[in-house]
Amino acid sequence: MKRLLLAFALWLSVLPPGFAAPPPNVVLIFADDLGYGDLGCFGSTTIRTPHLDRLAAEGRKLTSFVVASSVCSPSRAALLTGCYPKRVGMHEGVLFPDSRKGLNPAEYTVAEHFKSQGYATACIGKWHLGDQPETLPNAHGFDTYYGIPYSNDMNHPDNKGKPPGGVAGMDALWNDPESTLTKWRTPLMEDGKIIELPVDQRTITRRYTDKAIGFVEKNRARPFFIYLPYSMPHIPLYVPDEVRDPDPKRAYINTIEHLDTEVGRLFEKLRELNLAENTMVVFTSDNGPWLTFKHHGGSGGPLRGGKTSVFEGGHRVPCIVWAPGRVPPGTETRALASSLDILPTLAALTGKPMPTDRKIDGLDISRLLTGEAETVREDFLYYTMRGRLEGIREGDWKLLVRQPDPKQTTDASAKPEVLLFNLADDLGERNNLAATRSELVERLKTKMHAQDAAIAAEARPAWKAAAR
Repeated sequence: MKRLLLAFALWLSVLPPGFAAPPPNVVLIFADDLGYGDLGCFGSTTIRTPHLDRLAAEGRKLTSFVVASSVCSPSRAALLTGCYPKRVGMHEGVLFPDSRKGLNPAEYTVAEHFKSQGYATACIGKWHLGDQPETLPNAHGFDTYYGIPYSNDMNHPDNKGKPPGGVAGMDALWNDPESTLTKWRTPLMEDGKIIELPVDQRTITRRYTDKAIGFVEKNRARPFFIYLPYSMPHIPLYVPDEVRDPDPKRAYINTIEHLDTEVGRLFEKLRELNLAENTMVVFTSDNGPWLTFKHHGGSGGPLRGGKTSVFEGGHRVPCIVWAPGRVPPGTETRALASSLDILPTLAALTGKPMPTDRKIDGLDISRLLTGEAETVREDFLYYTMRGRLEGIREGDWKLLVRQPDPKQTTDASAKPEVLLFNLADDLGERNNLAATRSELVERLKTKMHAQDAAIAAEARPAWKAAAR
């Protein structure tokens, strides 16, 4: 007994003081295409999000939280592995129903870390890291999976036969709620099997929450980890008929407010079961808002750009961390942090070290969450949606070296656009200081290319299906 007590004391001693408590349950919520300016607690004046606002009031906001890609699949790979997508071969854009690749099951994920600690693990929502059996959640440390295997604007099995797109197309779909069943063939899966085709997207947000609540109730007596990647507000937007606003210009507002309600239901269940005091929740988004869809897309607030962009609006997303007794309530930090840091930070909760047989890019930011450190992450690389390096942030300085778009120019001699911003003074990235800080520009260029070269040299392959 004395040896057990000594071992427990030694384990506590290696954790940050705010984390020195029994390992908590963890719920990781990942919205889809939610913009920086889409929550009341992040400045929205048009969308009401009382439940998420309460989460922020009782937790800690990270106002300079960036994701590793401005599109779905690479961003999700980074979240689960703690690696830049290029390091795990998942950097070259999003996957489609006919894609023959996915996240390699040899990669170490946050779910595998929790499972190795005796946690019950569940993935409930949009996966988008491969729809082959070798790449689905059950192959990556999740005991159970319920959700759609790729985006809700994709059709099984070959992504063909989709309805017209654009803003007008989304208006037409919103005006016809039954279109979820007549215009789409997006599948709903459970543990590797399609159980509904097409999925009724009107109720999917609510059903994800129902599944999460059921998992909490089932595993209330043991530690659990839930990865809850809601498939909304990615277009096409749908909500239950009884809460639907018939005005398509309010479609996005309606969808986010419904999402907020569903998150609130999950929190009420945690409180009802007296689990709130030993549960940690992280709420964030996979990338910025899809601005081209106007009232079917969100807002970047004060940020420039949105989804697919290397400007802040594409990569900087709202992030709330809620953990009673571990994270100081009603606080925020503007220190740089990333989705890359989620895995090592959550791993610190368990006291079990990360594997040493592979390189990852994430950092343990637990001391940033507890308020005991003002900064942890010094820099961050910006890759395009296709995985091309185009920038670096160091402190408040951000350098972008944007290559000419081949769709807009045929001039082979066209030079890249060099942009330098100080985000502390210019959050909207409007004042290019590159011409006045040439030495800083060159130093940051050298640094970002050196880091990218190191990642490329140590990159691991994605899983690929055998040739047909």
